[in-house]
Amino acid sequence: MFKVLLQFTFPDKSVREIKEIIEGCHSIRDFQTKVIYHSVQNLLAKSSEGFSTSGFDALEKQQPYLFISNHRDIVLDTSLLNVALLDHGLISTASAIGDNLVQKDFLMALSKLNRNFLVLRGQSPRQMLQSSKTLSEYMKYLLSQNRSVWVAQREGRTKDGHDFTQQGVLKMITMAKGSLTLMEYMKQLHIAPVAISYEYDPTDILKIPELVAKEENLPYVKTPNEDFNSILKGALGNKKHIHISCSELDPELFDRIDQEEQSDNDKLQRVAVEIDKAIYKNYKLWPSNYIAYDLYYKTDRFSDKYDVKEKRQFERRLERRVDTAIALEVESFLRMYATPVSNRLETQS
Repeated sequence: MFKVLLQFTFPDKSVREIKEIIEGCHSIRDFQTKVIYHSVQNLLAKSSEGFSTSGFDALEKQQPYLFISNHRDIVLDTSLLNVALLDHGLISTASAIGDNLVQKDFLMALSKLNRNFLVLRGQSPRQMLQSSKTLSEYMKYLLSQNRSVWVAQREGRTKDGHDFTQQGVLKMITMAKGSLTLMEYMKQLHIAPVAISYEYDPTDILKIPELVAKEENLPYVKTPNEDFNSILKGALGNKKHIHISCSELDPELFDRIDQEEQSDNDKLQRVAVEIDKAIYKNYKLWPSNYIAYDLYYKTDRFSDKYDVKEKRQFERRLERRVDTAIALEVESFLRMYATPVSNRLETQS
């Protein structure tokens, strides 16, 4: 698998030249900058029509940040964020990843070479509590060592397009606060919400069965190798355009919340709402989002945001990827793309 990765990354180099590159890697940063960076650039060239960023110029070069991000793709989200950070001369991240995603030896090794740390799934309540404390302490340690950290705003990828921050994630992060108040601790973490948006989600069709099961109140059981297939589809599938935007939360926000007479849980929920607002505001809306919104709500409200060709392309994608005779599949597919528009409208109201 590593040979395949290296041959993909350096298609024009000989085995000897590739070996020399690998032998020149003496640290994780070396491996990321000399190998993975080029792997991602090749992926973008083959499976997208452009990658853009915004907001990174406003971040401080030597400041480690806690990036709390919406989560659409298992591997690419963090990979693209680190490409953006490297391009802007910023500190790259150590990233939280579910242990269910690294069951194959190759993926475990690759995750370690990219500073991923594991979030353990399927534990008892007592084990989960201890694991959460360990995670919180480790994230605190990483930030103290001048290493940025990436964590998804919720457990698992967003399937329905509705990016929202789980209060439980924030509660886990603050377990290492010590004698500080929740808001005092969160203020010093330099939280930077991240919004990543793909014009086409290459794994959209893979998410439909779970969405339909949820609509019908049925249990959903993953198929064997489902996560691995999602990783491959996410990497190689057509994404059209991709954009990542970030911004740091105003430090004074935490002072204001700290002064409010409410419970710690309510304060954490207030922070979650502010993170969501930042993500909804920074999320890059593509023609696919506006088309899906108009199709789902049977309107032409955003017809000025796309042209006839773009609409036909999206409709063909819909027809190819779902059974159009099954209304729930069509509705789930359209909502997946339309919801970011709805979220943006809510933040503007």
